[in-house]
Amino acid sequence: MSDQDSTRGHPAGGGDVRHDTFTIARRLDAPLAEVFAAFADTHVRRRWARLPGSGSAYHHEFRVGGGETARSTFTVLDAPPEHLDYRSRYLDIVPDRRIVYVYASTVNDVLRWTSLVTVQLDGGAGSTDLAWTEQVAFLARTGDGSADLPHLRGATALRLNGLAVTLRPPERPGAPTSFTHVLDQRSTS
Repeated sequence: MSDQDSTRGHPAGGGDVRHDTFTIARRLDAPLAEVFAAFADTHVRRRWARLPGSGSAYHHEFRVGGGETARSTFTVLDAPPEHLDYRSRYLDIVPDRRIVYVYASTVNDVLRWTSLVTVQLDGGAGSTDLAWTEQVAFLARTGDGSADLPHLRGATALRLNGLAVTLRPPERPGAPTSFTHVLDQRSTS
């Protein structure tokens, strides 16, 4: 493993685990029940939360003790492909209020990080305040590790932007109906 390049990550080694916490807050223009359903309903969830790349496999079971598994291969320019694996387990679900789960992210068979995520929802009929708090343990680093937290936080923010797009009805015929629809259109242009 000492010959790994920076795209695969370097094991933290010797108990050298980096812990971080971040919170992202969003006000979503959708009723509380609709936001909660976007997490629970597999078809809707896939519109805003999926791994990048191709050849994906996916399973989602929204219940305490259930979880989500996803696999994908991601290729960028001349870089070698990255094989992504994501596995989560739901620990606590309070309808329209809270979702707590743990997940592990593996890249090229290296466990990169594990996280505890708490999603809190508050609101009413017209809008919902969402607070996403993630406690992460980085077990392997990309390069010196300085970009790992900004990368994870940025990817999470993009995912939540995708949630907002998915929840918003199209303003005009032919407008994107999901965040992944926008990304798919850009990759084919």
